[in-house]
Amino acid sequence: MNLSTLRVACSNCNLREVCMPLGLTLKEIERLEDLVASRRRIRRGEALYRAGDHFENLYAVRLGFLKSTVMSSDGREQVTNFYMAGEMIGVDGISSGVYSCDVVALEDTEVCVIPYERMEEITTSMRTMGIHFQKMLSREIVRQHGVMLLLGSMHAEERLAAFLLSLSQRFESRGYSRSEFVLRMTRAEIGSYLGLKLETVSRVLSRFSHDGLIEVNQKHVRIFDPEGLRAIVSAVNLDHSSPDARSSGVADHVIHDRRR
Repeated sequence: MNLSTLRVACSNCNLREVCMPLGLTLKEIERLEDLVASRRRIRRGEALYRAGDHFENLYAVRLGFLKSTVMSSDGREQVTNFYMAGEMIGVDGISSGVYSCDVVALEDTEVCVIPYERMEEITTSMRTMGIHFQKMLSREIVRQHGVMLLLGSMHAEERLAAFLLSLSQRFESRGYSRSEFVLRMTRAEIGSYLGLKLETVSRVLSRFSHDGLIEVNQKHVRIFDPEGLRAIVSAVNLDHSSPDARSSGVADHVIHDRRR
């Protein structure tokens, strides 16, 4: 990819408002475009990086869908997150200098490669970007809190309802339908993320469909009754959740959506 193509990547990207600070001047946008060293394409099933790889880059998802996984002590793969367009990947490598998880594409994906040294320079010299990066790290902490709440205090129905509402809101924030979307992950991967067995995921989705809350056709999902799904998780209370957060968590998304 040539330099001229890279330099217009951010200003012409339809995800600009999702992954960049708001209210930037043209000069500031040009500086941010210098962050992107290249773009990288990952085919479905291929890894963006593996646990233990040397940390050098952050990655902004431009197209596609990915999952992060860690290996449990008994050798099982545990899904820890799902990433979609506009989200940042790689912050797990900042503290130790190596990535702590595997990140694998769930469909053909394209990411913007951002060398961390460049990110450090620009967040130091550009206050707006520095604040934006700090907020991004803070949202990751809030997301982890949301997942802990999800796994520690919710029943299976609450976990699935919260997960579907989270996906719905994330799609909507990117200009897609909030009521109709395709699940890029398998039911087994959903179960791994939510701490549920595959059979439980399938059973609860069937129950939601029988109750008229959703319609599921293989991986295609239509949400008919979002209020019904929200009622299932109505006991969740995250008063510390920021009403304007754009994190990739689950429980925090549900609370934000209920406050609308």
